[in-house]
Amino acid sequence: MNTTTPQTVISTTRQWLEQVVVGLNLCPFARKPLGAGQVHFAVSDSRNVETLLVDLYDELVRLDNTPAEQIDTTLLIIPDQLEDFLDYNDMLDLADGLLEQQGWEGTYQIASFHPAYQFADTQVDDRENFTNRAPYPILHILREASLDRGLASYPDPEQIPERNIATLNDLSDDQWRSLFGNLTGKTP
Repeated sequence: MNTTTPQTVISTTRQWLEQVVVGLNLCPFARKPLGAGQVHFAVSDSRNVETLLVDLYDELVRLDNTPAEQIDTTLLIIPDQLEDFLDYNDMLDLADGLLEQQGWEGTYQIASFHPAYQFADTQVDDRENFTNRAPYPILHILREASLDRGLASYPDPEQIPERNIATLNDLSDDQWRSLFGNLTGKTP
């Protein structure tokens, strides 16, 4: 069981978001809502999938009831469960099922981040996996309309994954340790 306070969890997550996601421009659409204070950080104290789905539902309702100008996106941080990446992947299927069941497909989507994130056909410490590694398991709830606006204004958005891999591969060993030392003991 994690004994870290919610404030520490949010602080650690915010630091990762600022330094890695925005700092390396891994998501070219993250800087604006973060700078405008439109990113909501929620910490789930759930210790089972059922109550985590309730927390996710509550955050989706919060977004439904709040204009994008106030909260554009939510990071639901999960410090006390889903340490195993395969369990986390199973949860993603349930989260997508909740979107479908509640009629939120096309309104919201969930992006995934996990400390042990691993793409298919990669080795555990391949740098490309770190584009989706975070200090805690996170369900990132995105508004489809905001995502569509961002994609429409960004040249060659289909090249983002390849550009991100190149960015990570270009980091020096010192930069790597500084940014990802808490997510791995190795320097790939």
